[in-house]
Amino acid sequence: MTTQRVNPPHLAPPAGFSHAVVASGSRVVFLAGQTALDGDGTVVGATLPEQFARALANLLAALAAAGGAPSDLARVTVYATDVEDYRAHAPRLGEIWREAAGRDYPAMAVVQVVRLWDTEALVELDGFAVLS
Repeated sequence: MTTQRVNPPHLAPPAGFSHAVVASGSRVVFLAGQTALDGDGTVVGATLPEQFARALANLLAALAAAGGAPSDLARVTVYATDVEDYRAHAPRLGEIWREAAGRDYPAMAVVQVVRLWDTEALVELDGFAVLS
């Protein structure tokens, strides 16, 4: 797969995301929403950073199982139950992202939701990737 990150100079500088990602490849992988579930189906982690790290690990595990890598991610949506809490932890969440997925940021959005499927979940991530 090849990707081109597009960040027009007349838009606000992106921090931790790309404004657009042009991806070309032969396979698209759609990734279901992932929360901080462990292998037994229990939400783990009491804080947003703990849950974000697990949800991201789950998303990347699903991607790897489909033959992809973090750099193949073209789009990720983050659903948070408290955007102010997300903003307060943004520096740490960025560190978690870079440690797990690197600096090839996909196009991203953060959306506040009333609740998630798992009532204990504070965050969920979904997205898609384009593979060669």
